[in-house]
Amino acid sequence: MPRYLITALIVACALFMENLDATVISTSLPAIALDLHEDPISLKLTLMSYLVSLAVFIPASGWAADRFGARTIFRLAILVFTLGSISCGLSSTLPGLVSARVVQGLGGAMMTPVGRLLLLRSVERSDLVRALSYLTVPALLGPIAGPLLGGFITTYFHWRWIFWINVPIGIVGIILATAFIEDVREETSWPLDVTGFLFSGLGLASLIFGLATAGRGFAPLDVTIALVGFGALFLTAYVFHARRAAFPLLDLSLLSVQTFRASVTGGSLFRIGIGSIPFLLPLMLQMSFGMNPFQSGSITFVASAGAMLMKTTAGPILRLFGFRRVLISTAILSAGFLACYGLFTPTTPLMLMMSVLFIGGFFRSLEFTSLNAIVYAEIEPAKMSRAVSFASVAQQLSLSLGIAVGAGALQGVGRFSGGADPFAAENFKWAFAAMALVSLSSVLTFLRLPADAGSELTPRRAKEAQPLNQKASADR
Repeated sequence: MPRYLITALIVACALFMENLDATVISTSLPAIALDLHEDPISLKLTLMSYLVSLAVFIPASGWAADRFGARTIFRLAILVFTLGSISCGLSSTLPGLVSARVVQGLGGAMMTPVGRLLLLRSVERSDLVRALSYLTVPALLGPIAGPLLGGFITTYFHWRWIFWINVPIGIVGIILATAFIEDVREETSWPLDVTGFLFSGLGLASLIFGLATAGRGFAPLDVTIALVGFGALFLTAYVFHARRAAFPLLDLSLLSVQTFRASVTGGSLFRIGIGSIPFLLPLMLQMSFGMNPFQSGSITFVASAGAMLMKTTAGPILRLFGFRRVLISTAILSAGFLACYGLFTPTTPLMLMMSVLFIGGFFRSLEFTSLNAIVYAEIEPAKMSRAVSFASVAQQLSLSLGIAVGAGALQGVGRFSGGADPFAAENFKWAFAAMALVSLSSVLTFLRLPADAGSELTPRRAKEAQPLNQKASADR
């Protein structure tokens, strides 16, 4: 097996652990609340604290990787995440559990972008699409498998094992990273933007806390508005700061690169719509169709099979059609399948439902692979770590927005219809349609890309372009 594929698999396993843990706790909140003698609603803090920790610390991950070495930070991230998992399993109070989740988030914040950076710096550009296709599976598989696995462990074992199962995975990950991953780093690193870190951290934390409380009855409306307002204020202050800073934490100048800008802006719109699926789909199957968590998880899990099939076909598809066509067509198809989920009814044949989920999972994964590759197509090696941090923050925010907007759409449709049952199948139909329109709007961004965008990433075109590159070097 090529070395870059070994690196991709090691990083993918670590990312699966991180993505799985982001959602595995959701079905276990009532059991945890009972054990800790807390109101189940207050256990939402465990979800929010993890997301906030991710958003705050991701921007500093690129600087840390360049300063101390990507492999060193990646191993440290796995260690911190594993220690946070142990602390979560040992927690006996809500504040203790929330604090442990913050530690987990710190490890996850370093693990995701640094793992991707390791791959980017270890793989030839012609092999980038194939390598990155392995990283889309954890992002799709974790949120789908998490609720099912969490419910199974809580029912048949104990909720603390949700966190303790990360320990052997973390130990193996550290050993494999030490044995097979090279410690790539930049020869020189830029200074940490402390002011930018404070502005972005406070802004992202306030914004995500505000979005997490919106529409869920967790906090009064004025508190939610204040949090979102403070978040917007700090993020605006960061924008002004970044324009003057020599080495900004999140380099806004990267948005001048067309492929990066299209992937970040269009990709964020696409992910907001798709990000609602882990929230809306299980809720519809359980609350509207009357399925239990295991039945629901068994159906939704099939989407990950479609994602796995994609990783063997992404390269040939992109070589044949090019990034621009694939991004546009798969965004349209994915939005269409997302809208179709709202047409499911309790009498829909199980095989039909699973087939739609399987094909939808394939196209979503193909879109994610394309986005994750083309975002770095024109980025200079010296700016790669900053690009990874920027793109990772955008992904985290868009997926968080997907849950918040999806919940808001469902509640808004319920209030507009005036029905007594907020989980009526009709409400889900319009909520899925609304989120499909959000994902579909990403096409407007992809249409602006040139026809040959990202052509250097496909092996065939890269080989054809090589003599031209060599000639350009000779001319200089």
